[in-house]
Amino acid sequence: MASHGTVKAINGLTTRWAAALPHDGTVLAAAGVWPLLGLLADGAAGPARQELSDALSIPADGAAAAAQDLLSTLGATHGLGAALGLWTRSTLPVEPTWLDRLPPGVHGQLTGDPLSDRLHLDTWAAKCTQGQIDAMPVTVNDETLLVLASALTLRTDWIRPFTPGGMEAETGPWRELNLAGLHRTTGLLNRVGVADTAAGPLTELQIIGTRGIDVHLYLGTPEATAGQVLTAAMSTLHNRRAMVSGDHLPYGTPGPGLSVTRVPSVDGEPTLHVSTVPFTVQAHHDLLDHPDLFGLRTATDASQGHFPGISAKPLAVQAAAQAMTATFGARGFRSAAVTAFAMVAGGIPRYPFRAREISARFDRPFGFLALHRTSRLVLNAGWVTNPDTLEEASWDW
Repeated sequence: MASHGTVKAINGLTTRWAAALPHDGTVLAAAGVWPLLGLLADGAAGPARQELSDALSIPADGAAAAAQDLLSTLGATHGLGAALGLWTRSTLPVEPTWLDRLPPGVHGQLTGDPLSDRLHLDTWAAKCTQGQIDAMPVTVNDETLLVLASALTLRTDWIRPFTPGGMEAETGPWRELNLAGLHRTTGLLNRVGVADTAAGPLTELQIIGTRGIDVHLYLGTPEATAGQVLTAAMSTLHNRRAMVSGDHLPYGTPGPGLSVTRVPSVDGEPTLHVSTVPFTVQAHHDLLDHPDLFGLRTATDASQGHFPGISAKPLAVQAAAQAMTATFGARGFRSAAVTAFAMVAGGIPRYPFRAREISARFDRPFGFLALHRTSRLVLNAGWVTNPDTLEEASWDW
């Protein structure tokens, strides 16, 4: 997997992004944004270069190599898929040195016809995500000179599938719903744990998948926000001493959604009963809503160019967005993310208008992280507010 420094940098971006999340259900993949920021930083100059370097948490001089290494490693990892795409107009000269740092065969052309270009880019997004995402997250127009995009897919099957069925929320916002439920019993008490965090007690459930990819579910207090729960989850992910595992938890209710009791048993073996919900979360993120988070404040100023290492023609970031979907089911987890940056000429006035254009019960909103088990690289982070109901659930996957 990627180097320790790269994993730390990406997980840092995930933490900062998660802290800014709203209460609504959402999912994000900083691992899809980070390599694009790295390639942009490599070609940037002045304040834009420093801002991108700060967002990356690594020096801009090594950003392109780190980005290329990450994409190559992700693409070669079982259960993951990664693709990079670059499209430019014929009128835009691209610096050979910057282009040579990209994988072969990723450079295509923009025709300048928005409809034709949109169809071509959407086809790429659908192909690279096996149809999970059918459109590029940025819109191109006749001013778009360059589009740089990544596609990241993930699939893991549970080592032990859940048993599907129904579920009833005892309290909280889901108590009126006819919930679809996923249930499992195991003797491995260390699959669940509780950490004392800045956001209050946090319950973690580890679900082990194939191909070295796992999904962890996190339940905080009812008052904790999505940002607080996921920020705390990221912290405990790298500080395992803060987590008290299930076999050491006190009796009673030691954590959110948990009940630890002593019951009669025929064999004396401990058990962990898990109940959760299947879900599909979809999200569209406009990265320019948080320009400082992604180091894009200066880069979007089209009164001048910021990327001389990409083209001799002045360039500024026109749009930056990510489209993502993640599905958690009885048999496994899958997700896809497409991230794209569009660029326009810099040094031209911008016009403000455009025409025509545990028992562990997870029965209330909770967070999740999908991660590579050995490196601890977080591939997806999300917040579930709209679980599947029995009427909506599909048990085929």
